[in-house]
Amino acid sequence: MASAGPGADGERRIGPDAAGVAVLGACAAWPLITAAARDGRPEGMLLAVLAVAAGYAAGRIGGALLPVAAPCAGALAGVGLTVTVPHLAPGPQITAPLGHAGATAAVLTLSAGAACCAAWAASAPAVRLALRLLAAGVAVTAAVLGSLAGCVAGAAVLPCSLSVGRIRRRGPAVAGLAVAAAGVTGLTWAVAGDAVPEGLAASLEGRLTPHRVGLWRDALDMVGDHAGLGVGPGRFGELSATSGRSPVSDGKPHSAPLQLAAEQGVVGVVLLALVFGWLLYALWRSPRATPVVLTAGAALTLLAALAAVGNALSFTVVSVGGGLLAGLATSRPFTDDAGRRAGDTRPRGGRLTR
Repeated sequence: MASAGPGADGERRIGPDAAGVAVLGACAAWPLITAAARDGRPEGMLLAVLAVAAGYAAGRIGGALLPVAAPCAGALAGVGLTVTVPHLAPGPQITAPLGHAGATAAVLTLSAGAACCAAWAASAPAVRLALRLLAAGVAVTAAVLGSLAGCVAGAAVLPCSLSVGRIRRRGPAVAGLAVAAAGVTGLTWAVAGDAVPEGLAASLEGRLTPHRVGLWRDALDMVGDHAGLGVGPGRFGELSATSGRSPVSDGKPHSAPLQLAAEQGVVGVVLLALVFGWLLYALWRSPRATPVVLTAGAALTLLAALAAVGNALSFTVVSVGGGLLAGLATSRPFTDDAGRRAGDTRPRGGRLTR
């Protein structure tokens, strides 16, 4: 397989990096605009943007220096965090299916993804087996902690990772991940708008709880009344009747797309979609091996699904973890550069064969 030289590879990376700067910059600017117009509180959104950027930068650095050890350390750190700090954040401890259970599931899903990425990056069969056993252990940990969503999502990462080993063209697979995330978000929106068949709606409401569905409907009502600028960042809890009736409410609708749509208008949810699209675009253009890229993409898609039906992205550790995994999977290990230089006997600007 022919691949371009260092200059062409550098040009290949400019697009995703420039897109990331533009999208994250817009995500930081828009909450400030809506907060000024609606007297909102943009600090939470700004912290989330900073967390994603910091995690992504750390992942790029760690993946370049230690392509196997860095994701392995990230996986162990995620498991350790959920075991030692089960609530992941201060404040009202809202029990499942709302609240901190979503953050626990998200962190464990990202941990399983990181372990599987490390397994694909390792060359020794014994090390690969050990790292995949670590990924399986993450799902077991979720079950022990009582996180059903974390157990299901964590258990789904390993077979997804194993199945992508034979895929050579990552483009269609990345497109499939985008469609899957859009499907879950669309289903969430449909449930909030009573646009699903009655039998399915009753089944979903039973699993999601009427309280959560009521929060979604309040958010959708706010979108209808304030589609342009939203009600203002951080103001959902003040205006939601369902949230006000709950003695343990955290003031969030427990759906990232609906929260941004309600608080920041249509532009807010478009920016959230652009962030996910940018991550998939960066993975598509990544110099890492396709199994590593698609494993990370599968874990991030599961994270997007959890965020669509819960408040996982309200926790800084989840935003950092998502950015970290994306950074690890889009980094270019220095060992690859050293191998290219050692095997390159052609003049600068030539093509290498791998």
